[in-house]
Amino acid sequence: MLILDEPFSGLDPVNVEVLKEAVLDLKKAGTTILFSSHRMEHVEELCEHLCILHKGKAVVSGNLKEIKRSYGKKNVRIDADFDISFLKNVDGVLRLKQGMNHSIVQIENEQASQTILRELVSRGFVRKFELEEPSLNDIFIEKVGAAYE
Repeated sequence: MLILDEPFSGLDPVNVEVLKEAVLDLKKAGTTILFSSHRMEHVEELCEHLCILHKGKAVVSGNLKEIKRSYGKKNVRIDADFDISFLKNVDGVLRLKQGMNHSIVQIENEQASQTILRELVSRGFVRKFELEEPSLNDIFIEKVGAAYE
């Protein structure tokens, strides 16, 4: 059994990748790995089963794929050549996060994605439109972050 507590803390990107490869090699060899991290993107890459703790109590636990599927809410990743802020007012849209290269729209369910797609296509060129499961970071923020509001 290997126990890793925040193993990527302080590492540069090259060494993060080297360590990830080493961890995955150990996993393939049959090593049981207990991994503690606040970096949800690393947890998603390396873990099959997880437990999110808040003040010492489990708030989410189980198989990563099942947790993400059961979350209900989905995300749509959009890259368009025009302002998409109007999507905030579309039925089924829960949240819109606009970034420099793409935007993420959190939706209630997959059906809302079709309404969004129709609205987008009627307004301009869409470079990317991808329906995806919520990130573990999204789930963590909803389950743990609400306690800080």
